[in-house]
Parts: sequence; C-alpha cells; structure tokens
Amino acid sequence: MDQMKNFTKGFFKENPVFVMLLGMCPTLAVSNSAINGLGMGLATTFVLVMSNIVISLIKNLVPNKVRIPIFIVVIASFVTIVDLVMAGYAPALHAQLGIFIPLIVVNCIVLGRAEAFASRQNVFSSMIDGLGMGIGFAMALTVLGSVREMLGNYSLFGHKFIQTDGILVFILSPGAFIALGFLIALINKVTKKV
Repeated sequence: MDQMKNFTKGFFKENPVFVMLLGMCPTLAVSNSAINGLGMGLATTFVLVMSNIVISLIKNLVPNKVRIPIFIVVIASFVTIVDLVMAGYAPALHAQLGIFIPLIVVNCIVLGRAEAFASRQNVFSSMIDGLGMGIGFAMALTVLGSVREMLGNYSLFGHKFIQTDGILVFILSPGAFIALGFLIALINKVTKKV
C-alpha cells in the first residue's frame, strides 16, 4: 500500500467532514471558534491513531461476533485518557468542549475507520490512516471554526481584529450549517478543477 496516498487521502479526497460528511455532531456543535475546532480535532486525532493501532494489533484475537463491542471498549479507553488529560491540563478548553469529548466514543469516523480499515490492515498502515484522517478532521474543524469566529466575533483564535460585534448568526447553530455549506461548495469547486 502506498503510505503517502494512505496518509493524504483524509486531507481532501476522503476528508471526513467536507467530503464524507461524517462526525457532523461535533463539527456543527463545537466549531464556534478556531481553538475549539482545533482542540476537538486534535483530541479525535489522538483517539483515531491509538485506537487504529490497538485494533490492528488485536484484530486476529477478537471473535467476529463481538468485534464491535470490543472496538468500542478500545475507543472508549483512549477517549477517557483524552478527557482526563484535557481536564487536567486544558480545563478552559475542556469546559468549552463539554460533553462532546466523551461523545468521541460514538463518533462514526473513529468506529468507521476501526471497522473498515484497522481491522483489515497491518499496524503501520492503520496508524498512518488514523493520522491522516485525524489531521483531515482537525483541519476541517479548524477551518470551519476560523470562518465562524471571524464572521461571528471579528476575531481569530481569540484575537479580535475589529472592535465591534460580529454577525451573531455565525456563532449560533444556524451559522454552522451556513458556513459548512459554503465550505463544502468551495471544496467541491476547487477539487473538481484539480
């Protein structure tokens, strides 16, 4: 398997957010600022990489009938680690992301990559797949969060560049749908020309 293609497929060609429309719950809920999008993306990337490695290692030991519950236990273990580390070292970000950190357990990106890729490939390919998909997810959430923060607060990563109120709708849930729709259209237009 070409590891460069395996690594980069999550950036644009199979981007979990902009192309595959996976993980929409955290994408729309926590991307009201760039730092929230980046934090959620990095947390998901850690879980993706580590769960892909472990699932690839144990794939031949797991009976087929109980593979999904075991995959969920593996994923939940790494989500617990992320949750506790973030609560200890980044409490403000942990408070902002709230319930969406534990909900990484049921994120269809993580379980989908475990079932479709890590349970069928070797450890190295699974790690590269998790890293590429995680970076693509983090990139998408950070871009969406940046757009929403710039329009909704006139700031980026908390640094205000216009000292007035922004367009409130972009901080609220409807703004997430509007910004995501325009970003998907833009990505589709750019990738179809390439």
